[in-house]
Parts: sequence; C-alpha cells; structure tokens
Amino acid sequence: MTERPPTQRPAELARLIQRHTPTDGLHATAIPRVLLIRAARPSEPVHALHEPALCIVAQGRKQVMLGEEVFVYGADQCLVVSVDLPVVGQVIEATPDAPYLCLRVDLDPGQIGDLMLEAGLEPQGRAPPGPGLSLTPAEPSLLDAATRLVRLLETPRDIPILAPLFIREMLYRLLSGEYSARLRHIALAKDRLDSINRAIAWLKHHYAEPLRIEQLAREAHMSTSALHHHFKSITAMSPLQYQKQLRLQEARRLMLGQALDAASAGHSVGYESPSQFNREYSRLFGAPPARDIARLRGALAPQSNAST
Repeated sequence: MTERPPTQRPAELARLIQRHTPTDGLHATAIPRVLLIRAARPSEPVHALHEPALCIVAQGRKQVMLGEEVFVYGADQCLVVSVDLPVVGQVIEATPDAPYLCLRVDLDPGQIGDLMLEAGLEPQGRAPPGPGLSLTPAEPSLLDAATRLVRLLETPRDIPILAPLFIREMLYRLLSGEYSARLRHIALAKDRLDSINRAIAWLKHHYAEPLRIEQLAREAHMSTSALHHHFKSITAMSPLQYQKQLRLQEARRLMLGQALDAASAGHSVGYESPSQFNREYSRLFGAPPARDIARLRGALAPQSNAST
C-alpha cells in the first residue's frame, strides 16, 4: 500500500473525526480512554480540571489558559497534559463548514510504565519535569497511528485487538520524541512530579478544608519551600491558587447541576464568608454567581460546549 503524503494525514484524521461526531460536544467512543471532540463555532471559556491526556487537533484552533500562561494550538499539533490541572479552554476557530475537531486519548501511567520496561527505556536523569502542560507539532508517525486508531470505529470487531496496539504505538512515538522525559515522569512513581501528584491528589480530596501548607508538604514528602517552588513550576499556580480554583469550579457545578444558591454552594466548598466567595467567583468567572449561572443555563441549552 502506498503511504499517504504527510499533507493528507491531518485531513484524513479530520474527516474521520467529523464522521463519528454527528453533534457538537465531547463524544465517548467504543475505544476505552479515547474521545472525539467537535465544535461548529467558537465557544465560551470553559473552566475544567484537565486530567493527563494527549490531544491532537485535526481542524480548527483552541486556546487553553493555565494560570497566567496562554497556549494556542491548531491542526497538526499536540497538547500533552501530564498532571491534573485547572485550566480554561476555549475553541477560537471553528465554523459549521470547518468545525473544530480533536482526538483525545487519556493517558494511563501504568500502560506507559509497561511500555517503557518492554522497550528498555530508562528515565532521563533527575531534572525537574517542567510544566504539566505543553504543545508540540504532531509528527507524521504519530498522526498515522492516530488516524488508524480512529479508523477502527468503522470496523468495531477489530477494536479489541488493534486499538491497544495503535495506542501503544502512539505512546511509543511520544516516548521516542520531544515528550520522552515528561511521559517517563508520568509513569515513574518517583522524583518531583510524583511528589506534586501526591499534593494534587490530596487537594482534590480535601479542597473544602482549610489549607495548611505544612500538612500538604508532609503529604508530598517535601519541604514547604520546595513544595511551593515545584508546585508552581508544574501547575503555573501556588497550592492556594490551585485549591481556590478547585473550590470555585465545584461550587459552579453545584449551582448549575444541583440548583444550590450561591451561599450554600460557597459554604459547601469551604468558604466561610459569602462576600469573599462572591468576590473570588466573580474574579475567576467574570460575573457574580447568579448572573454567571443564568448565562450558563442559557448557553448550555440546547447544546454543550466542547472540551479539550
């Protein structure tokens, strides 16, 4: 079989994603940990906790904000998220004729670790792992594997056998390329990234409790100064800022999904002062709770926004 020219790879991936996303939004597939995303028009900013994942954009452009940093990526590019991060995502280029189309593969640290052992790959030194979110061009070999993976949706009987192979190939391409060091840190339970992951896991389970940095440092097995430094280098925010985003996102979810009023939602996520909750909510989401939730309910009916 003749190999497709490089310029055709993202175009074919876009056609396949569009074929299997009849509506806008985030679509689960028959392939575990693989999702397809479509948006026919630019979206409002969406606040979310992004889990470790590989995202390949086949068409359109997306903007993701992490703290004060802004990442803009488009067709033929990859977004790699290596730790749980509170981000603000927004589709910025999409039309009904050329919608935003994205393939997302959630990363499994165990699978990456097994592949490293099988391929004889070793961790590359003990340098800090760097930011937990980065962009890179999608190499042709990675796009080829991604295209074959999505094409399996047209032959469901092949998915149980071939999908794991194609995902392994994609991970191998990443481990062999620019993201080698970062993905190896995801898989290995050691070094600074693992310490920050322990801190993040603790914050996710205890976000409603008062933050005591000494306790968080003990959970991370780090000194308080090292925790502050490395937490910010990876997440682009301090532990307190991270906790605040978790609290406010959960309060927003409670008001939108369970119809809680602002005072009840703020109290349930750990705010003792309603005025402080309203100030910080308005600062993050751009409007007071009642106005923001009313706007969201109008925007989410009849369709929901796409996610990274």
